[in-house]
Amino acid sequence: MGQRERTLVSPVGGVFRGRAVVMDAEDVRRATWRIAHEILEHNRGAGHLVLVGLQTGGVWIASALAEVVRAVSGTDVPVGALDVAFYRDDIGLRPVLPVAATEIPVDLGGAVVVLCDDVLFTGRTVRAALNALSDLGRPAVVQLAVMVDRGHRELPIRPDYVGKNLPTRRLEMVDVSPEGVVLGDMVSPGDMVSPGDMVAPGGLVASADRAGLEGEAP
Repeated sequence: MGQRERTLVSPVGGVFRGRAVVMDAEDVRRATWRIAHEILEHNRGAGHLVLVGLQTGGVWIASALAEVVRAVSGTDVPVGALDVAFYRDDIGLRPVLPVAATEIPVDLGGAVVVLCDDVLFTGRTVRAALNALSDLGRPAVVQLAVMVDRGHRELPIRPDYVGKNLPTRRLEMVDVSPEGVVLGDMVSPGDMVSPGDMVAPGGLVASADRAGLEGEAP
């Protein structure tokens, strides 16, 4: 769940409160290594490979994958960032963040572009990303890597590489960071933290109660 997504979920100005740690930092690290190996195997190496992280949650994933690709293949692959705010079908409803800039360091013509995001939900962000890419060049191939696929697709889009498939309720939230994947909800800032709560990945409040493990946010 990126910075932009946090501003869109009720309550406005709310705080993410985790209920269950689905993946810890080591799980995320292992998933990153596995996805990187799958990318190299599927594309028979890192030739013409460009990793593009979707702002804001997918940028760190693209960078993490690039580090593993470098360690495994010895190849430095270009890493870019793509902000699709102006390409979404709900433009005007989502804030444009000054820090969420588009930065593509190489020509995408003929490249093997792997779009990277933290959570795949309805598929509308990915659709917008495909439209944005068409304005930046004509890649030979576009693939999709996500750390979590939570379902609830509204468009015929599916990832090529997945860290974890996580069935969720539509109104639940999934927060993904290098420290782990946490399932929870948005709550008002004034809500009290119970004594049984713990600090979850990313410094979020997460309850020690791990019951009800199904859910995330748009």
